[in-house]
Amino acid sequence: MKKVTHKRLNITLPESTVTLLETVANKGERSNFINVAIKSYVKQVKQESLRERLKEGAVVRSKRDLELADEWFNIEEELWQK
Repeated sequence: MKKVTHKRLNITLPESTVTLLETVANKGERSNFINVAIKSYVKQVKQESLRERLKEGAVVRSKRDLELADEWFNIEEELWQK
């Protein structure tokens, strides 16, 4: 079993954020809540970044992909006519 190490942090949050945190996590549960929230946020940011990179790549390759599709369409058309 992997040993999990912890590190104590001293962070400063706006009072409104602390109040919001207190609505969902009791005093003894804050560290775990923040841990889960950070992991969830990082996962979301990575997914959005990947989605954006895939979208950019698709746009960059779109002209080439259309040319390939057109080329293959013509080849298939010739085969079907035979």
